[in-house]
Amino acid sequence: MSTVTRRRRPSRDVRPRRRPVQGVVAKIAIFLILFYAVLAVLGPHITPFPPDQVGVGPRLSPPSADHWFGTDALGRDQLSRVVAAAQPALLSAVYAVTFALVIGTVIGIAAGFLGGLWDGTLSRVVDLLFAIPEYLLAILVITVMGSGLVNASLAIGLVCIPRFARIARASTIAIMERNYIDAARLCGRGRIWIMRRHILPNIASPLVIMTAINLSTAEGAYAALSFLGFGVRPPAADYGSMISSSQQYLLTDPWLVVFPSIAFVVLVLAFNLLGDVMRDRLDPRSRTSAGA
Repeated sequence: MSTVTRRRRPSRDVRPRRRPVQGVVAKIAIFLILFYAVLAVLGPHITPFPPDQVGVGPRLSPPSADHWFGTDALGRDQLSRVVAAAQPALLSAVYAVTFALVIGTVIGIAAGFLGGLWDGTLSRVVDLLFAIPEYLLAILVITVMGSGLVNASLAIGLVCIPRFARIARASTIAIMERNYIDAARLCGRGRIWIMRRHILPNIASPLVIMTAINLSTAEGAYAALSFLGFGVRPPAADYGSMISSSQQYLLTDPWLVVFPSIAFVVLVLAFNLLGDVMRDRLDPRSRTSAGA
């Protein structure tokens, strides 16, 4: 009696289907960021009251039909101020990360591509910036340059430069060992051509990931500086300054702290979600660990 041996089909790896979830998370993050962008652009035209106008309602009025988020100690409409604060919140993150991205990428590529003395000098500068506590460095810069949205953003960007510089340098050094770099040099291609044609396109992915991740970091740092009084100048609306000026009313009039805090947390959460999605999609190590 013969026995029939059945071949077992190779079992497929049961991997979590993260792609649909990532798509939903990405849509949520993009929607929230676009929502804040619309508020930043159209805020002055859609707010029920001018955000800086005093006495539009009774002082410390609770949320009502006339003032959905209530009023502050000066009788200013809290909803109008929360909407107006979206503009400096977004601009601070964009200014800081753009500044850090440009300067850090230039430093990192120069250090990795030129090597030798250039690499040693630029790496020591980056290490020095890393050694100084971030908020202390930002406060020192603002103390010299003065407070305000642009100066605070530049101070935060200066703090973020070492992160971009290290990523760009490490990626550049790895690419410089590839055969096509030697082939380009043998063909007589110059440094600028090699950087533009081979270096920049190949380090774009880690820089995009770092950019998305640092948006939330920059936003949180700006809110902290604004809380300490280094953000936009009064009477302009700002999440950090609104929370700082209203903390004394936390027990008696909590809406003064709750609504700007929620608006700030949602924006930071949107940036964090965007950073996670970009890392999962562009970082091969993240994809490998997810499928393992």
